[in-house]
Amino acid sequence: MKIICIGRNYVEHAKEMNSPVPTNPLIFCKPDTAIHKKNHTFYIPTFTEDLHFETELVVKICKVGKNISKKFAHTYYNEIGLGIDFTARDIQAKCKEKGWPWERAKAFDSSALISNSFLHKSEFESVNNIPFHLILNDKKVQDGNSKDMIFDIDELIVEISKVFTIKTGDLLYTGTPAGVGKVNPEDFLEGYIGDKKMFELRIK
Repeated sequence: MKIICIGRNYVEHAKEMNSPVPTNPLIFCKPDTAIHKKNHTFYIPTFTEDLHFETELVVKICKVGKNISKKFAHTYYNEIGLGIDFTARDIQAKCKEKGWPWERAKAFDSSALISNSFLHKSEFESVNNIPFHLILNDKKVQDGNSKDMIFDIDELIVEISKVFTIKTGDLLYTGTPAGVGKVNPEDFLEGYIGDKKMFELRIK
């Protein structure tokens, strides 16, 4: 199983990061050790002083595919969840400055929070209109919708499958909307798809 992530897939997030809007999906990966173990305490890594949350819809791949055409892309996933791509922003900034890869900032242990459950895509009128949000200490800080993605889920699967063979159980983090920010010890995060709570997490 691999974790495939997409960077800057919302225009407003690209703007808040002072980064250009991509013309092709920005693809990076996390190892399976990045998945935060359910019901375990999340500790801020000691190597960063600026850890950020990035809430994202997460697509679970349901079959093997390579070089997938757009008309068949929808058959490669059935379930959608919610997650956080935790990012050591200070480390990422140094990597960008030096032209280094981002893995040190993005792929560390527990950097991929995933919801306890997934929703079948049949529960949505359209996978291109899924609202989601993150609440930090009782305040809504991110409010996104898949309709605002630069590259929709099917387009992402097409582009990713040109590079990687996707396999059953792979997770696709589809990008975060605007509103990312720092977490601090004792912060409490709650993630929702629509009005359904998908996860909660205390930061230590």
